[in-house]
Amino acid sequence: MVNGYYFPLLMKKLHLIIIALTVTFSVKAQWVDNPASNTFLANCSSDASEIRVAASSDGGVFVQWASMSSNGWSPKLQYVDVSGVPQWGDEGIAVTTPNLATWSPGYAMAVTSDNAVISMFRTADAHHWVVKICEDGSTPWGTDGIMLFNGAGGGRSELLAGDDGGFWALGTDMDDSFLQYVNADGSLRTMATINDPEKKCSNGKLITADNGVFVVYSKHTLQGYSYYNKEIYVAGYNKDGEQIYPETLLLGLQTIGVSYIHHAISDGIGGGYVFQWHNAIGGVYNTYITHFDNNGTPTISEPNGITVHSTDYESFYINAYPSIDPVTHDLLLVYRQTDAASQSQYKIFINRITSSGEKPWGDGILVLDNGTNQCLGMRIDAFNYLDGFSVIYHKAVPGVYGQTIEAHGFDSDGNMQWNTTLCDNTYPKNIGENTSGFNNAQNVVVWVNAEDGGLYGQNLGEYGDMGDITIPVPCCHEPEDFEGAYIYNYETSSYGVMLTWTSPAYSILNYNLYRQNLDDATTEIIEVNATATSYFEELPAGTYKYRLTAQYPDFESDFALTPDGTDYLIIEVPDSSSVPEIEFNEIIEIINIYNINGQVLNTNDLNELSQGVYIIKGVTKSGRTNIVKISK
Repeated sequence: MVNGYYFPLLMKKLHLIIIALTVTFSVKAQWVDNPASNTFLANCSSDASEIRVAASSDGGVFVQWASMSSNGWSPKLQYVDVSGVPQWGDEGIAVTTPNLATWSPGYAMAVTSDNAVISMFRTADAHHWVVKICEDGSTPWGTDGIMLFNGAGGGRSELLAGDDGGFWALGTDMDDSFLQYVNADGSLRTMATINDPEKKCSNGKLITADNGVFVVYSKHTLQGYSYYNKEIYVAGYNKDGEQIYPETLLLGLQTIGVSYIHHAISDGIGGGYVFQWHNAIGGVYNTYITHFDNNGTPTISEPNGITVHSTDYESFYINAYPSIDPVTHDLLLVYRQTDAASQSQYKIFINRITSSGEKPWGDGILVLDNGTNQCLGMRIDAFNYLDGFSVIYHKAVPGVYGQTIEAHGFDSDGNMQWNTTLCDNTYPKNIGENTSGFNNAQNVVVWVNAEDGGLYGQNLGEYGDMGDITIPVPCCHEPEDFEGAYIYNYETSSYGVMLTWTSPAYSILNYNLYRQNLDDATTEIIEVNATATSYFEELPAGTYKYRLTAQYPDFESDFALTPDGTDYLIIEVPDSSSVPEIEFNEIIEIINIYNINGQVLNTNDLNELSQGVYIIKGVTKSGRTNIVKISK
């Protein structure tokens, strides 16, 4: 309880200033701002590849790479703190000592919620293992780690961090896929097996689901020597290996080259996008995209997905790399256009795809036309403080056997805002599989110098700066359509205040509901769950003023606006004995139906509702908006 109203506002502004000062100070140190002299991270070797980077919760990054060692094609790790200082020596840490294959079966790496790195690999005897390494370099499960899948597996690896320090692990023996949850202490949950007697089930990808995980996998049969008859499915599982969402077809049967696998990325709200490039439709390569919601249901009607670019029989549209707009949850793709005849042309495009398959930018936006000079390693990353994203790529220079590394910043409409050269040394580079994505306002890209065998990296800010990063003033996306009314609650046979709003479609921690009693000038701040879009409470008679904000990890939004443009609601709560009961049959048109958690349902038909408690928002015979709570 806070006396007066402006004290919370003052504290909110003060909180933002403190956050900005603290984070700005914390990122100053070893990251350089000179593209001719990037930050050295570790010694490896000129053949090192499969370079992966993942952000830690404190702003640092873990880096994994693989190279030929005495025990085979072996992974190593380095931890780099938020300032760009390597923590595990010039050589990094060797992940494992057992014998490994002399070729890559596909390694994986992820960072857990308790800020440790997990490395997953296949040993020479075709078993999957995971090693956990903490920031201090300790290995709580031993240097060799833990065997997964009861010894099954032997092919590609995938990892996804859980919400409790554990993680999901997925492997395959190229016929079946195996899914297992590993607890934070290293204990194993029950394994799930995904198989089909008629087809192989492999190449799985993992996406966070409500109360579990989605596995996106292919079912395929070999067609001839080098092609698969391939379909892509999704199914959901909980941590105990039980299937909680049914197997659903996402992309229909196509005959696809063996080397072309699918990709998947979470949309940030429980579903995901899936895409792949192939030449099975019309004989010319294009990138095909689909989407499924938080129930695993496809939301794009085309059975083979939509193309990132209109089909052009003179061109290929391939090598796509994704990110997600955290505001709209659209898919952002960067991809290459090349000529179909010789694949010697290099143009870079970006495009935006919605969950319903719409493309607001049509056939995309041209970022670069580099003629016949190569452009490789294209990456796209949404900002975490500003609206917009960056594109990073390795650009070949005419007459030189090597590449510079370039970056561009774009606003959310695809307008270029800045250009930055991250590395202008043109030595040949082994390119990282990914970037860290923006975390604490900086993105990290890592590569290997293929001449001297050094591992190097560079940070990048949302303004295109390097080294000492300038923290942007955050984009505070507030809730919208803030409305409220005094209603009759059929569940409790009592009156109360019902508030509704539209989510800002952004990943938030919670809502802050400011309620001021105008009769005694007291204010209370009520924390509301991030998934809610309504709130009901019973109050004594009085006059109340409500304001609503969204709370983000480092800042709080402005107040939500009502449909008429004000940032507050005034609701009069009369003595309930003097108010006649509001009958539900006064509503003649339903606007929205909410469940008890305040989430909008995908139906306005009461007959489709199962038993439970619901909130109905609708228009009455008199033309006013009314909100009631009912039980069915």
